[in-house]
Amino acid sequence: MTRRTPSAQTQLIKMTSFKALVALVFIFATVFQSCLVHGNFHSDTYFNWGATHSSIFGNGDDLNLMLDSVSGSGVQSRKSYLFGSIEMLIKLVPGNSAGTVMAYYLSSTGDHHDEIDFEFLGNSSGDPYTVHTNIFIQGKGNREQQFILWFDPTADFHNYTIHWNPDAVVWYVDSIPIRVYRNNKSEGIDFPNQQGMQVYSSLWNGDNWATRGGLVKIDWSCAPFKAGLRKFSARACEWNGPDSISRCAYPNQANWWTSPVYKQLSADQRAQLEWVRDNYMGYNYCTDYWRFNSQMAPECSKPQY
Repeated sequence: MTRRTPSAQTQLIKMTSFKALVALVFIFATVFQSCLVHGNFHSDTYFNWGATHSSIFGNGDDLNLMLDSVSGSGVQSRKSYLFGSIEMLIKLVPGNSAGTVMAYYLSSTGDHHDEIDFEFLGNSSGDPYTVHTNIFIQGKGNREQQFILWFDPTADFHNYTIHWNPDAVVWYVDSIPIRVYRNNKSEGIDFPNQQGMQVYSSLWNGDNWATRGGLVKIDWSCAPFKAGLRKFSARACEWNGPDSISRCAYPNQANWWTSPVYKQLSADQRAQLEWVRDNYMGYNYCTDYWRFNSQMAPECSKPQY
């Protein structure tokens, strides 16, 4: 069979399609960057423990958290928020980080608190990092989903974003959605829209569960363990008490997260989400019938995105 060389017209069509795809990817990647407002660790956060194991530098743009056998360390935001996007660039603990947990999450306080989690579970050298996600509503969690990262998160900083609006919570890694929790409150399913939450980040000893269910413990000879955080950004509605519940959800230009474009994922975003879930999802509470004795959470029977 004779091999045919593509015509100039065919090559032009392919090149045009490729350029269009690149443009779409660029637009998508900058959706959350277009009105990015960088916070400052000096002015916008404070150490809630382990201050002697932490350091802020780079005019307040950079923060290092440290863990050793004496203590870990953590920070939290001075303000609370209800809806918007919370972003952080994070470089995880390199080498043998088994047993360590790098947490980055939103949380209110009290027994009936709301919480939206990213937790990065340390690994033995050579193994991939696990991203543990969870959401608590009125004090109830048990909604874990885990993913294996498809890159080395210790080699450079990567963007981790929690996007939260009245319609859904979306977890993003480098602008790629990995999980969605939708608002089905009209059907009696809980959704976090009544409490403002502060932003927290910490590095701590979780070797009773973090790596292979707690089988692999921290090797303290590898300490100190260090993680880097950079360019914290909260493009979100500041919580000022119960009046914020309606104010932060009101659809107007200032509340950009209420725009129809953020009500659900685009077709391209859904394709990215499915790619992650098909190839890198390691655990899903909605399919763990043994753990829940087949009494599954009601949101598990609803469309996930």
